[in-house]
Amino acid sequence: MTAKHIDFQTDPSRYRHWKLKFDGDVAELIMDVDENATLFPGYNLKLNSYDLGVDIELADAVQRLRFEHPEVKVVVLKSGKDKVFCAGANIRMLAGSSHTHKVNFCKFTNETRNGMEDSSDASGQKFICAVRGTAAGGGYELALATDYIILADDGNSTVSLPEVPLLAVLPGTGGLTRVTDKRKVRRDLADAFCTVEEGVKGARAVKWRLVDQCVPNSKFDQAVKDAASKLAAQSQRPAGAKGIALTPLARTFEDTAVVYSAVRVDIDRAGRRATILIQGPTAPPPADAAGIESQGDQFWPLRLARELDDAILHLRLNEPEIGVLIFKSQGDASQVLAYDALIAATQAHWLAREIRNYWKRVLKRIDVTSRSLVALVEPGSCFAGTLAEIVFACDRSFMLEGTFKGTNLPPAALTLSAESFGPYPMSNGITRLATRFLGEPEVIEKVKAEIGKPLVAEACEDLGLVTTSYDTIDWEDEVRIFLEERASFSADGLTGLEANLRFAGPETMETKIFGRLTAWQNWIFQRPNAAGAEGALKRYGSGVKANFNQERV
Repeated sequence: MTAKHIDFQTDPSRYRHWKLKFDGDVAELIMDVDENATLFPGYNLKLNSYDLGVDIELADAVQRLRFEHPEVKVVVLKSGKDKVFCAGANIRMLAGSSHTHKVNFCKFTNETRNGMEDSSDASGQKFICAVRGTAAGGGYELALATDYIILADDGNSTVSLPEVPLLAVLPGTGGLTRVTDKRKVRRDLADAFCTVEEGVKGARAVKWRLVDQCVPNSKFDQAVKDAASKLAAQSQRPAGAKGIALTPLARTFEDTAVVYSAVRVDIDRAGRRATILIQGPTAPPPADAAGIESQGDQFWPLRLARELDDAILHLRLNEPEIGVLIFKSQGDASQVLAYDALIAATQAHWLAREIRNYWKRVLKRIDVTSRSLVALVEPGSCFAGTLAEIVFACDRSFMLEGTFKGTNLPPAALTLSAESFGPYPMSNGITRLATRFLGEPEVIEKVKAEIGKPLVAEACEDLGLVTTSYDTIDWEDEVRIFLEERASFSADGLTGLEANLRFAGPETMETKIFGRLTAWQNWIFQRPNAAGAEGALKRYGSGVKANFNQERV
């Protein structure tokens, strides 16, 4: 079911499952799933259930609301169907999908919902969920990602997380964690809620903190308007601002490469690795925020972020056996820093703020990608400022001492800017450098003192900014040996290793969601009670009860 090439690019003119309506500072995001427009054959998306294709459209809509509609302060999420809000992830799709697709599907849906929460927290674009009908499983998890949930009190509308009793799996889109950590539902009530197939409705849903408000149908629309008005008053979104259009990416798919304007991905399937080459800016930045607006989505940092985001998603879903991602860069580091300086200086402007917030999300996407991440800092590279964050996101980083023979490229260098010390926190809530030096916090001040200085290999290794530096004699062999060794390890073992090591420090709702997805749901999705021939996913809807192995493991 998952051999098809999955494209993460779309736009509202191609939506099959969502509709956007605008009324001043309020937008409606209406879920109206076309049950026949499935990503793969073999199932129908009945009852507003969804597959990855539905969520790709949702992610696109959330992104466009941020960049194309700065005037929107509140987004009302609602259903376009009678008597059902959303039945969650389509069960036939899950039953027929590969294990890899199921887990990557859950990861992407989590990132999309995290993006909604980031939009509220960082951009002031608030979300209300208006639930009429059943919000089950992933449908309720979608509601959980919003700021305020209003449930119709009509005897029919319910919220539920029925995965354990019905499917022998867990809510895969952070449902359990958001119930306890975000909505702060009491543990015993959460236990009861998650083991009752029919869910909870009415006043009990409010009392248990599962929703914020329960309203009769006769007053429902007015209650939604009132809630939107209150949330709009809390938003810092600019009045009267004009958005920018997010136009289709310029990209070419080849058999062993994907080529964008500022990113190139070269795929070595025999070696199970891909090299992601990032091209620095070819022109200096504009003078001010007005210049950023005039360049729109062709403004280099935004164009690069969109291309890198698409490349990571393409590798995740369409190249599952590529185990190592190698990051390289080339260009003028001083120009990268000039763009950083412009974005930092114009943070009062909504578009500059959105671009920085987008880079935060792209870097987090790299952080939680289940591949070995390697940075090669070579002569002519431009890992500076924001781009240096990619080096710090990697599991290993190697830096060349000196230059290659026969080239006039400058020696490899890393250059830090203020961007590495605050704007781009990881899922654990602290920066990549703070995570890197968790046991040596005093090093952070030493590193800060080097802001703006091109740091060559010896200095970077001394400061702990790279793993190892090699001279030109050893470089090729040492890198080759590392990559061959990495390819020889178990993919499962590396996924667990990397997920455990990347997020040292504080635990947050985000780290819990992705950690539990990697460990618990990854494991449960492979267990016969869920995915076996007699498991709940396979037998759902057949009238035949699942046959469970009752051993506790």
